[in-house]
Amino acid sequence: MTQSPQNPGSGSQVALLGGGCFWCLDAVYRNLEGVSEVVSGYAGGHVANPSYEQVCGKATGHAEVVRVVFDPAVISYADILRVFFTIHDPTTKDRQGADVGPQYRSVIFFADAEQEAVAKEVIAEVEREGLYSGRVVTELAPAPQFWSAEPEHQDYFNRNPWSGYCRAVVAPKVAKFRKGFAHRLKERAA
Repeated sequence: MTQSPQNPGSGSQVALLGGGCFWCLDAVYRNLEGVSEVVSGYAGGHVANPSYEQVCGKATGHAEVVRVVFDPAVISYADILRVFFTIHDPTTKDRQGADVGPQYRSVIFFADAEQEAVAKEVIAEVEREGLYSGRVVTELAPAPQFWSAEPEHQDYFNRNPWSGYCRAVVAPKVAKFRKGFAHRLKERAA
């Protein structure tokens, strides 16, 4: 299913982010106050409506991303990005831990010039604060076509908490997020 990265309607905004496996980002953003929807999917490639297998084959050019719909009256785009930069390593090109390939790249697909400017400001903030020893290599690009991932990839962590990958990779990122952003958790997630 295709969806526009822009125009979520009713005063909401969209962040389109890739930071490694989309299961990790999906699990975190679902718990964030002000977020009304999270959809795992693919963006930034040259193949229409790609499958998970095609994207993992590393030839489509897509990144695994999440489409995060949020209320800017509750949480700012800058804060959405601050969370993003704490739950993945933005200093490794095409890699997050053992996950290697262009589909795992760190990328912010901005919807407009304002989002691009905010992204540049937050990246400068991350580098200035020395959160990572390396330079941030997160790609910034205009939001392309977004393709929803297959149903089995949606809300993966909540549906598969005991899988090996979820226990070893996703759960520690969720725990780090909950510790660092406890004040921003949705009530039901607290």
